[in-house]
Amino acid sequence: MLSPAEIDARLLRLLPRVEKPARYVGGELNQVVKPWEQIPLRVALAFPDVYEIGMPNLGLAALYELVNQQPEMLAERVYVPWTDMQALMRAHDLPLFSLETRHALRDFDLVGISLPYESIYTNVLTLLALGGIPLLASARVDGDPLVLAGGHATFNPEPMADFIDAFVIGDGEEALIEVAHTVLTAKRAGATRATLLRALAALDGIYVPALYDVSYHADGRVAAVSPRAAGIPAQVCKRVVATLPPPLTRPLVPNLDTVHNRVAVEIMRGCTRGCRFCHAGMVTRPVRERTVEEIVGAIDAALGATGFGEVGLLSLSSSDYSHALELVRAVAARFGSRGVNISLPSLRIESFSVELMQALAGNSRRGGFTLAPEAASERMRAIINKPVSTAQLLETAREIYSRGWHTIKLYFMIGHPEETLADVEAIAALCQAVLAEGRQVLGARAKLHAGISTFVPKPHTPFQWVACDSIEQIAAKQQLLRQRLRQRAIKLSWSDPRETMLEAWLARGDRRLGAVILAAWQAGASFDAWREHFRFELWEQAFDGAGLDPAFYTHRPRALEERLPWEHIDAGVSQRFLREDRAWSAEGRLRDDCRERCFACGVLPTFKALRAAHPGPGWKCPEVGPPATATTKNAATAPAAAAAMTAAEPRA
Repeated sequence: MLSPAEIDARLLRLLPRVEKPARYVGGELNQVVKPWEQIPLRVALAFPDVYEIGMPNLGLAALYELVNQQPEMLAERVYVPWTDMQALMRAHDLPLFSLETRHALRDFDLVGISLPYESIYTNVLTLLALGGIPLLASARVDGDPLVLAGGHATFNPEPMADFIDAFVIGDGEEALIEVAHTVLTAKRAGATRATLLRALAALDGIYVPALYDVSYHADGRVAAVSPRAAGIPAQVCKRVVATLPPPLTRPLVPNLDTVHNRVAVEIMRGCTRGCRFCHAGMVTRPVRERTVEEIVGAIDAALGATGFGEVGLLSLSSSDYSHALELVRAVAARFGSRGVNISLPSLRIESFSVELMQALAGNSRRGGFTLAPEAASERMRAIINKPVSTAQLLETAREIYSRGWHTIKLYFMIGHPEETLADVEAIAALCQAVLAEGRQVLGARAKLHAGISTFVPKPHTPFQWVACDSIEQIAAKQQLLRQRLRQRAIKLSWSDPRETMLEAWLARGDRRLGAVILAAWQAGASFDAWREHFRFELWEQAFDGAGLDPAFYTHRPRALEERLPWEHIDAGVSQRFLREDRAWSAEGRLRDDCRERCFACGVLPTFKALRAAHPGPGWKCPEVGPPATATTKNAATAPAAAAAMTAAEPRA
């Protein structure tokens, strides 16, 4: 294996030949470089996409700072090279390396990989192969790095189980440090890899797939996922941090434009709204908040450390933050004179006051205001638990246009359970009605952007049992919308139905999908999230080669009593609750925000235990937190309680 000096020398010769050399040089402002030889445990934090996508990832950035705060550990960054650099690296025997010290990926003790979504799975194999690490976990031996993965996609870890040694299920801050200490202890003791894996399986929230066997029924359904030995938990419960750790105050400043060039502060984690399609809303419960003082202090420190001119106040549902109006006013008062642009993504008009709108308007470039009703008919919104009336949504649109935004972006999903073509037609009608509100206020300057994604049933949600639309069904619905929405003032965007199929296969797949992922990658699948590189036919061929029917994973409804491939992973929300909510959806029954009324989803016992061990601010629950009336924000001043929205930023 090449030394860092040799890697650096070869890299310098290759940089003039690639599209964006700044992706590979490191040296960013606030980069942390610790003395390699003096640090006993070395951690590589890897994002399986290019620099521009991985650099702004707040989770990985926070872990980078957290690990580097440990005196016996260092953390360095790795991203997947673009195709031009990959070809040169293979031709010149240049291994994938860290940006900080040019050490090969294989030189690290622990490789932590972020898996926020499924379409980057093949990039994980690229990352491992370029880094000189055996692709299959079963092929790794003593001395190979431990490959750890975390992120929202790992709540169904089975499709990637062949390639990952251990998964962090849930919050990663405390879990990663515990894993790192366990690896360091094993390294000092000269323990075998098998001993290390057993030790990791004993940690809360850590799933080690090699220690479990999967059996199947004759028809292909999962029969059981069983521990191979005594002492291995039959079910792995997600990890929950009781209190959000201090926010990131010295983020790295990238060498080139990334998808988000800003200071990002997570103001709240978790959501209580209960949208039935929303995986993140289910698996990140309970809600934990930061104080206004902590957030403002973090912004001040981060702006001083970076020079960024934009701040993103992030969460799944930012206007449900208990002190949203106070926070926006405090940020405006503190930083408004400095010309800092403030965005508060994922706002919900249900808890969004006119005062908050006006406060945001004073700090926004007004490029566009995003509403996410997700469905256009009230019947369909009741099915997905999105309690919004069309009248409320139109009133909200009028308020937005009247405050100076020229463009409203509406985000919808097609393919919801029980959807009819009349529900799809309603999307076009609602878009026309919203634009008409804008025309009354702004005339021809009013614009509308309709983004149409396709619903994919996700694990640990009430819709995990339902079937996904076929390619033909999706295409027919998209064509209908294209025919209905042809005005120049309306921009329509939609997702490729084939990309939806890939997401659906991988989101609800079982362990047999590992063979499909490997075969697709070996045939050339890579950067599947990039439309120009996505090759659907490679995945079809991979399914054929594995003897698996893709429709088994997408178009087949699951029976409520079927054993699902991810049931050995406990996301905190009980199967009983999810089954009940599935039944409620079929009846069009709505659930209230669970800050106002507890529906016993299953997370409360964990919540109570954490609250008892870690009393303090930031907890929201009707049984153990403040009274429900104290957390219903802006109810008296919100004239338009309508759709979820994002201010001045597209919804993720």
